[in-house]
Amino acid sequence: MSNIKDIIKSKKILILDGAFSTELEKKGFNLNDSLWSAKVLIESPNAIKEVHKDYLVAGADCIITASYQATYEGFMKKGLTENEAEHLIKLSTILAKETRDAFWDNLEEKSDKIKPLVAASVGPYGAFLADGSEYRGDYKIGFEELKKFHKKRLETLIDGNPDLLACETIPCLEEAKALAELLKENGKSYGWISFSAKDGEHINSGEKISECAKILDKYDEIVAIGINCTPPQYVESLIEEIRKGTNKPIIVYPNSGETYDAKNKIWHGNCCSNSYAESALNWFKSGATIIGGCCRTTPKDISEIKKLLSNLS
Repeated sequence: MSNIKDIIKSKKILILDGAFSTELEKKGFNLNDSLWSAKVLIESPNAIKEVHKDYLVAGADCIITASYQATYEGFMKKGLTENEAEHLIKLSTILAKETRDAFWDNLEEKSDKIKPLVAASVGPYGAFLADGSEYRGDYKIGFEELKKFHKKRLETLIDGNPDLLACETIPCLEEAKALAELLKENGKSYGWISFSAKDGEHINSGEKISECAKILDKYDEIVAIGINCTPPQYVESLIEEIRKGTNKPIIVYPNSGETYDAKNKIWHGNCCSNSYAESALNWFKSGATIIGGCCRTTPKDISEIKKLLSNLS
């Protein structure tokens, strides 16, 4: 991970992948489960590789592993052993790296490209709870308990040697600080932190994102700060607020604009009024340099972003 900061700084635009669970559901997987997409690590690892490949073909410069909801506690609650849980968490990175390497080896023209990055997903504590609290941030545990929850999984993911970590859909500053401290204590790893937000100024806990960015700015291990799994209409304002607190690269990968019903685990409503790629262009103009998609976005969206922004990079 030693050169990841230089890679991110050297790229005017870095394109992420899009929704993972959406593509798995299209393949027929029922993800109405506490493990969500992580259950496919057990059921069909090849399907995960297929989704990674689809996003690489679409033009993603970085793919995110299927470990968002992969935790020791979550797997063991399903009856797996600790060793089995460790294997599955490591497998998420192995699958992404194998797919990335095969794609890169078969790519004929590499001169104007970077080898795509693999970011190991670190979902929030609320994702393990599977009760929608990653969209509220109303945890009943404190800082040290959050560190304890994340520590072992974080170390296992780092052992898989991804290019960086994607600490994503973080709903509260306390959890972001816990993750940042763990990265600092590890001393050899880098990652981004992206929050889930409730409006154009506040993350889901109600804290101002400008203040969150200001606090995270002091951590050298945090290479980018931003938002994901947030309605697109808030993104431009959130970019402006984040910039008030940091000069680090800003990362944005919102959802499609639909609303998630955490109780029934379904999406409803309409997508954003602009095309996703047109919105992405506005995010770039507002200051975001790492751009992709979250829930309900597709390889088609990523391909359109790549085409629209490629002349700017």
